Amino acid sequence: MNYVRTFMLMAGLTALFAVVGYLLGGPGGMLVALAIAAATNLFSYWNSDRLALAAHNAQEVDEASAPELYGMVRDLAARANMPMPRVYLIQEDQPNAFATGRNPQNAAVAATAGILRTLTYEELAGVMAHELAHIKNHDTLTMTITATMAGAISSLTTFGMFFGSRENRPGLIVQILISVLAPLAAMVIQMAISRSREYEADRLGGEIAGNPVWLADALAKIAGGVAHIPNETAEAKPATAHMFIINPLSGRGMDSLFSTHPDTGNRIAALMEQARAKGLGTMGVGAGSGFTSQASQSPWNSDRTPGPWG
Repeated sequence: MNYVRTFMLMAGLTALFAVVGYLLGGPGGMLVALAIAAATNLFSYWNSDRLALAAHNAQEVDEASAPELYGMVRDLAARANMPMPRVYLIQEDQPNAFATGRNPQNAAVAATAGILRTLTYEELAGVMAHELAHIKNHDTLTMTITATMAGAISSLTTFGMFFGSRENRPGLIVQILISVLAPLAAMVIQMAISRSREYEADRLGGEIAGNPVWLADALAKIAGGVAHIPNETAEAKPATAHMFIINPLSGRGMDSLFSTHPDTGNRIAALMEQARAKGLGTMGVGAGSGFTSQASQSPWNSDRTPGPWG
């Protein structure tokens, strides 16, 4: 149902783009709008990962510079039966992470230094499994396209008066209403798509990691960190906020009203229900030695010394 809902919402976003173009400029405006939509989606398809990583000054790491983090992602990717993505570190105190890339063969996961200091090994495994789920489900491409189209609709309403003949343009009041309501409608659709994909990534991430409670515990910790530690880069570039596992803007006043993420409490509740269905009860991070033998030797133990990655 999540896939069907996502398809219908994306179709609605495309239709909104065309309708706005038609209302502002007639048939010519609609054709221009669809051409812009095609161009922006094509640009997003090829450049989304590079632009997102550059926006947050992410630095690629490998097995030599971050052996535990890199090994964790490699093992989780093997469990998910998917290609190994590139791994990046963001020098940011706020605990958070995101995935990007147009497909599983050209994807990357990025974690902040803050998340390495905040989570246990198992909790971080739950987060990385969530990000791999986004890649496996092609959510990274879906959300990049929806964000691009929502932004393009906003731009189209601003410059729509230049499309089509004067006779086809609506009255001034109608133009003002379109300029206000169309971007708002696009934002609502974008948020609905994002929430749907987050729930699905949580579910699949819990399957990949092997224990949904690890991710549930991680979400609680990350939400607490986001509420107290600002992410200045994300604040300056809010268009990337939808990519993170927890909205990095959610601790800043009015930004929380426009969050593209589901309520964290609802996500945790869904993960706990998934754990109970698997017979795991409330056994969480403290249970067992982790999903690989690396857990007991991980740098997330209390006596670890910081490495070059964080």
